[in-house]
Amino acid sequence: MNLRLTKAAELSVFLNMKLTLQIQLFPDSGDAGKLRETIKRFNEAANWLAPKAFERKLTNKIALQKLYYYDLRDRFDLSAQMACLCISKVVEAYKRDKEVQPSFRQQASIPYDQRLYSFKGIDRVSLLTLEGRVIIPMIMGKYQQELFGYAKGQADLVLRKDGKWFFLVSVDVPNRMPTPTTDFIGVDLGVVNLATTDDGQTFSGDSVESIRQKYHNLRKALQKKADAVKKVGKRPKSIKRKLRVVSRKESNYRRNANHIISKCIVEKAKDTGKGIALEKLKGIRKSQTRFRKPQRAKMSGWSFHQLRTFIEYKAKRAGVKVLPVKPAYTSRTCAECGHCNKANRPSQDIFYCKQCGHTDHADRNAARNIRARALCQQA
Repeated sequence: MNLRLTKAAELSVFLNMKLTLQIQLFPDSGDAGKLRETIKRFNEAANWLAPKAFERKLTNKIALQKLYYYDLRDRFDLSAQMACLCISKVVEAYKRDKEVQPSFRQQASIPYDQRLYSFKGIDRVSLLTLEGRVIIPMIMGKYQQELFGYAKGQADLVLRKDGKWFFLVSVDVPNRMPTPTTDFIGVDLGVVNLATTDDGQTFSGDSVESIRQKYHNLRKALQKKADAVKKVGKRPKSIKRKLRVVSRKESNYRRNANHIISKCIVEKAKDTGKGIALEKLKGIRKSQTRFRKPQRAKMSGWSFHQLRTFIEYKAKRAGVKVLPVKPAYTSRTCAECGHCNKANRPSQDIFYCKQCGHTDHADRNAARNIRARALCQQA
């Protein structure tokens, strides 16, 4: 019986995947004020409770709730469920590092469970505030609408520093069972080409590098201006705000490009009935010490871990198998004869085998080796 339950639990975990939908809210000035005051009061309560938990070394939610539940409600006028969620938030923060007393920003995000929010169709959500419930208009994209039916459990209300409101909702999305496969698409990740498949399809990093350089120069200029303002005794608030905007724009560009690349690779694998062989990325940061300082920024200017994560979760949803492969020496090993030599890479782009004379693009040759290793692992 226990064995059957274990297998069922494993199958349930495999068949479902948790994602987070980011839904933008559009409260009017009155409702925005109510939400802002609720966030402020909630975090004030959390900052009042955190020292209590730290002094008593309490990581048990029930024990902390028995001691301070009524005080929280009386002091901060929180509803019953908000007080419980406040206690949970403090306990979770304290558990992460028991050597440090937790603290919370005045406008830090706050949790909402299904007793505190409810959706009114796909364009409105009802949220509890200190002054009762408010119904807030919201907008979802096509992708979010497709997953909206799987929304369940706790969500987070977020007020960004630019004044925009978001509601982060957890969804439990069913995965497809992986299709049995006897072949793989080898994928090599790099900087000049962000991704290259074994059939020669490349996703160039040229535009990415130009964008990275643009934002790098902009941040450098803004930081220089901020330092100059500090010298005359002023606070460069507007400059810091601009730096945050620049950072967010670069992050959004990176995320969008990674979504496009991962979608193309997964769709190709699904259409051809193949799995995806990806190189393991451990140690990519440490290897930067081999590069000159200007090159290190280029090496670290892209989130390969994010790209890999996007490929993996999209593949799960599509029922495509992903197999991690050790990438050692794939860039200097001949995909035709297997000869491994550092001299096989005369340049960044060219692969030329000193033994058999095979010539290919270096990234495609590496992707072919990754595919071959995946086939060996599969066997």
